[in-house]
Amino acid sequence: MAFDIDMIKKVYSGMDEKIKSARSLLKRPLTLTEKILYSHLADNLPSTPYDRGKSYVNFAPDRVAMQDATAQMALLQFMQARKEKVAVPSTVHADHLIQAKVGAANDLKTAQVTNKEVYDFLSSVCNKYGLGFWKPGAGIIHQVVLENYAFPGGMMIGTDSHTPNAGGLGMIAIGVGGADAVDVMAGMPWELKFPKLIGVKLTGKLNGWTASKDIILKVAGLLTVKGGTGYILEYFGEGARSLSATGKGTIGNMGAEIGATTSTFGYDEAMERYLRATKRDDVADEANKIKEHLTGDPETYENPEKYFDQVIEINLSELEPHINGPFTPDLATPVSQLREAAQKNGWPTKVEVGLIGSCTNSSYEDISRAASIAKQAVEKGLKVKSEFTVTPGSEQVRYTIERDGFIDLFEKIGGKVFANACGPCIGMWAREDAEKQEKNTIVHSFNRNFAKRADGNPNTHAFVASPEMVTAIAISGELGFNPLTDTLINDKGEEVKLDPPSGFELPPKGFEVKETGYQEPAKDGSKVEVAVSPDSKRLQLLTPFEPWDGKNLMGAKLLIKAEGKCTTDHISMAGPWLRFRGHLDNISDNMLIGAVNAFNHETNKVKNQITGEYGKVPEVQRAYKAKGIPTVVVGDHNYGEGSSREHAAMEPRHLGVKVILVKSFARIHETNLKKQGMLALTFENENDYDKIREDDTFNFIDLEQFSPNRPVTIEVVHSDGSKETIKALHSYNEQQISWYKAGSALNLIARKNA
Repeated sequence: MAFDIDMIKKVYSGMDEKIKSARSLLKRPLTLTEKILYSHLADNLPSTPYDRGKSYVNFAPDRVAMQDATAQMALLQFMQARKEKVAVPSTVHADHLIQAKVGAANDLKTAQVTNKEVYDFLSSVCNKYGLGFWKPGAGIIHQVVLENYAFPGGMMIGTDSHTPNAGGLGMIAIGVGGADAVDVMAGMPWELKFPKLIGVKLTGKLNGWTASKDIILKVAGLLTVKGGTGYILEYFGEGARSLSATGKGTIGNMGAEIGATTSTFGYDEAMERYLRATKRDDVADEANKIKEHLTGDPETYENPEKYFDQVIEINLSELEPHINGPFTPDLATPVSQLREAAQKNGWPTKVEVGLIGSCTNSSYEDISRAASIAKQAVEKGLKVKSEFTVTPGSEQVRYTIERDGFIDLFEKIGGKVFANACGPCIGMWAREDAEKQEKNTIVHSFNRNFAKRADGNPNTHAFVASPEMVTAIAISGELGFNPLTDTLINDKGEEVKLDPPSGFELPPKGFEVKETGYQEPAKDGSKVEVAVSPDSKRLQLLTPFEPWDGKNLMGAKLLIKAEGKCTTDHISMAGPWLRFRGHLDNISDNMLIGAVNAFNHETNKVKNQITGEYGKVPEVQRAYKAKGIPTVVVGDHNYGEGSSREHAAMEPRHLGVKVILVKSFARIHETNLKKQGMLALTFENENDYDKIREDDTFNFIDLEQFSPNRPVTIEVVHSDGSKETIKALHSYNEQQISWYKAGSALNLIARKNA
């Protein structure tokens, strides 16, 4: 029986009426996305349809999911909300803090010792407030959610940018910051700008070496890392129906890399098969009763140009395997062109490591297809020439693939199996000699490949491909290897060729697991104590941020003008810094240390306008804070791209940064800034970015009139005494301005519950 089946039945029981009302309001057929959004409104149906890309809308999500790195700050905030129990089903998954170093068993034991304080905190908070807790080793949040909680037609938010993985089971699942999660757990509506829609029509069928991963790699190349911002992608067509549920999940998961709000698919037989295979017959039975509501109306797919803001069509029968990278997930190269591209760009062609798994590609199907390549290698006398690692997505997957002999196959060709955790994908990888910062190439099946992300080395060229393609490349040891055409020399000196991969959508013998790692919350948490030591280096109770004084902001200094890509990894790095995710002051020592200073093209080196000397970004900012001097951060396009981590917003807020002024924002980061009481502004004229000098002072001369749709006027004072006036835009509505005035959204919640 599924978790929360009564909640799912309740959602389904109301969909028919809500969808009929929405169809009557819009006076036309509905896409799946519209059906789910309109059936999850927190308020009554409006008198006129919402304006896509413009209307702010309050939603009532069905559930919340959090991983251990983001859950610490989210739950510390929830404790301030003064609630006795979470208002919706919620879970925490301990997957981010396990470092990949030796191997699964040893790494898990080490994590349980080094992170005991944090795990005990999360376990006790979950017990006290009624959240399910998935212990370390249980698996990666998105795979565990797909196996246990995702359901067609549902709406979920999660404190991780790859929450859209649940779109593989037809959900609207959206990555958010912890403050958004607190809203929903506290029983408040969750606000989102009504998304625009991109329809992706898939025709044909995957064949040979091509996998679901290649679909999203292709889409990323078409749309770029910011092309999906403000959109939900809805996949449809015969090609979509031919994909497995976990294959659909892979596509939804990596949709985060194009900035998409989320991605989803209509309910079909593949989803039903997956639900039944994961022992959720009750969900499948309920979904079948209303299956016409769990996909788009036929007319929307027959004439998609009439119902979607943009339409993309991909013929899967003609799709070629892709390898994306380095340094950005949207640099898409078909495998047939990779050798030439590597030579042209000077990419190292020797592949040092091939890594498969992660939340994106760690399903049974993924592992079985990669194992089929390993089996061929054993039979044909081949071993990997690169290091090779495997990260299962959950204990259920790990146990099942071990039972079915896949782990043995990987080990026979020289592979190593890491714990069921995020590991190298998020920088939790103790890679030997990475500190030497040598130029090198790795290929993985993860979702994100920014500089320094996997191993901390800015010179590691990371490429993204399907698990089966990564396995083949690791066997060859060469970046340009094309298994469709190229041959290899085996241990007998013979020339051999790899056959296309084969695999199983679902385990023929069924899934099996002995210990899931799930902790059910205490029925009565009122007596559970949540202890946080005042001397802890890992956890720190929060102090509310100060409210706005209602005055114009004057005399603000420039902290840094960031040049080029500035992701949440640049603003608040992961890797070894993950251990401080529950301690705001300690983790603030990594604030913007990865951002490139536009004036000297270096990282973590900015001018202190008090002393005239250069220093590390957090140290300079702490000096400004000590003297009560407000500061401004200036950035480029798509500022805050990547992870949902709200630390990237909370750290500047904690250290006294008042304004983030950029050319454009990534969606989640802009919302996180607003929630934390920061001023998030964009240049009205992008060229004004070039006017900002290293010694500038900023006066926000009409902030007292801060209101929706009203630009903010900024007087920029240069060190030579000259002044320039520029205009900045914002997207704050009345509710969001009230967050700013109160000092944060959480301050408002706490005030209401006082």
